[in-house]
Amino acid sequence: MTTLNVNGQSHQIDSEPDTPLLYVLRNDLELNAAKFGCGLGQCGACTVMVDGQAVLSCVTPLIAVKGKEIVTVEGLGTIDKPGPLQAAFIEKQSAQCGYCIAGMMMSAAALLKQNAKPSDDEIRNALRTNLCRCGTHMRILAAIRRASELMEAAELPAANRSAG
Repeated sequence: MTTLNVNGQSHQIDSEPDTPLLYVLRNDLELNAAKFGCGLGQCGACTVMVDGQAVLSCVTPLIAVKGKEIVTVEGLGTIDKPGPLQAAFIEKQSAQCGYCIAGMMMSAAALLKQNAKPSDDEIRNALRTNLCRCGTHMRILAAIRRASELMEAAELPAANRSAG
């Protein structure tokens, strides 16, 4: 048995230590946002955060994340109350087919955790392992910039926020 902390909740997992984290998330915990794309860590569809870092879950064995904090897209917010990153992706209509979006969001979440106001070059660099075949890259960049704004606004005291 392995204990995992996923989206702030503790889970007991009965899987082999070399089982890819992606399989545990999808099959055991029914967290299906992270996708199986290539299985080789080359497409980014399976990206999640582990201790604040973007990690390719299809090539990360269960044993490597024992005792670490794992966050998936499901941990960023809910349907009724999306987190700033999710809200920005919705606002900017950044998803087309949606296959890559969870991985893109998690790479962006890791970036924004480290750098609240990244440049376009820093965003592109953070997303370099995430492939999108639909071509919504410009909307994805816009969504990440918007998420940065939303996160900054949420941190300001109400009296200091500008209207609008």
